[in-house]
Amino acid sequence: MQPRPRLASSAIVEREGRFLLVRRRNPPAADLYAFPGGRAEPGETPEQTALRELFEETGLLGHTPRLYETVELFPEDGVAESHYLLSVFKVEAAAETPAVADDDALEADWFLPEEITSLPVPDSVRACVERLVRDREAR
Repeated sequence: MQPRPRLASSAIVEREGRFLLVRRRNPPAADLYAFPGGRAEPGETPEQTALRELFEETGLLGHTPRLYETVELFPEDGVAESHYLLSVFKVEAAAETPAVADDDALEADWFLPEEITSLPVPDSVRACVERLVRDREAR
């Protein structure tokens, strides 16, 4: 029987058509670019996790989290402890506050969707960005 997945959340922040990504310091996604995020702490809601991780990794105070997508992430190596249920939120943040990499993030920067396609990103981030672009074009 497969153990229950660990809970994690990430935050999508967009400014002027660019998305905030951080380059991860630690496994399982070391050196990959991804939305700021990480594992839930005991007692946290998924929304609280997304906002806390955004602040810890970039210094941005987020608000108004809206669930955008839920992704089940299975480990490539088959280690059950790295099976996650990831809640991805669209989050608002003050436009005048710069994003500065901290905690688990080596870098933090803003990227256009077409730039993200050439970055080393997890498949879940690539799929999410493609969906965000389709959603924007449908409006």
